[in-house]
Amino acid sequence: MTAPQNIVIVGGGLAGAKTAEALHELGFHGNLTLIGAEAHLPYERPPLSKDYLAGKAALDDATVHPKDWYEESGISLILGTRVASVDPTAHTVHVADGTVHPYDKLVLATGSAARHLPIPGADASGVHYLRTVEDSDAIRTTFGADKRLAIIGGGWIGLEVAAAARASDTAVTIIEAAELPLLGVLGPELAEVFADLDRAQGVDLRLNARTAEITTADGRATGVRLTDGTVIDADAVVIGVGVAPEAGLAEQAGLDIDNGVLVDGSLRTSNPDIYAVGDIANHDHPVLGRRVRVEHWANALNQPAVAAAALLGGDTQYTELPYFFSDQYDLGMEYIGYAPRGSYERVVIRGDLAEREFVAFWLSGDHRIVAAMNVNVWDVIDLIKPLITEHRVVDPDRLADPDVAYSDL
Repeated sequence: MTAPQNIVIVGGGLAGAKTAEALHELGFHGNLTLIGAEAHLPYERPPLSKDYLAGKAALDDATVHPKDWYEESGISLILGTRVASVDPTAHTVHVADGTVHPYDKLVLATGSAARHLPIPGADASGVHYLRTVEDSDAIRTTFGADKRLAIIGGGWIGLEVAAAARASDTAVTIIEAAELPLLGVLGPELAEVFADLDRAQGVDLRLNARTAEITTADGRATGVRLTDGTVIDADAVVIGVGVAPEAGLAEQAGLDIDNGVLVDGSLRTSNPDIYAVGDIANHDHPVLGRRVRVEHWANALNQPAVAAAALLGGDTQYTELPYFFSDQYDLGMEYIGYAPRGSYERVVIRGDLAEREFVAFWLSGDHRIVAAMNVNVWDVIDLIKPLITEHRVVDPDRLADPDVAYSDL
């Protein structure tokens, strides 16, 4: 394999910055260019719905590297610039101003975009989505003891925004179409924990509720009308109904697409000179034995090192399990593994569910752990991980017993 001389990274988020970092640490001395659509230095997104949104942290705390680091590392950083197209035959990247960047290897780290609701009033002033630092800044201005906030969507973003808003004594209503918040992610057993938590914090949960329109006056949001005619008054509305992978460039370049960009175990796309990392990568996971695409911080953090090594000729695969975390009120949690609906048979609890201090395990029909979530219980992820990666069969009764060490399962 001829060593690449020109590497271009498209995407100025955590995944893009960590790809540049990995290439630098692996000793790449050719031309390395990172192109980002946002004007900010690459930053991590989890704080946008957590400490940054709550006013407890500055953007600098979430910034991956200072500007000087890119200069000292010989990385050409181009910000506030959108890539218009990729020509895989000519090996060129074309930006909107007509500039052309040649590449030997290309890494797509374009992330995802918030899904928009196609309902009347969704484009009114006072309606917010959360994806960028500017979005987080705008949502924070809606907080206050005299403010009312309606949140459409009871997923992680919706619940985290609600927690930040309640910390400022904002009156919060969450509108969720399912029977429980997080139902599709956690299933009914664990979703109830979060529903109870929000109710205990004074959040008005409207479940099995569908939004018909965002009501407006003089072009500004005044609330939400449900399909049953109920009107929820609000000074602002946050829509958090998931994200979609930004795979348009990959599709235009002729790469194989299916729920994101299809990549192999090394994050290589259907074009051997193009790799994809982060939210857009639909990864053929060698440990899970299935394709996985998750919009988690951990993938953006860890996948780039594997892609960087592979595109430089290394024989490596991404084997890390999906991982994410959340902080809401006095609840902190971590989740590891992959347990989509229909992939497990039962949930086993170790600890006290009512006190919200427990570890939950999702088990397959043959008693193998496919995922686990620790809630207000710490330093267990590294103990649990081998039980998942090695596909060990466990005794559910012993698994539920806190006196049985994980190493003895």
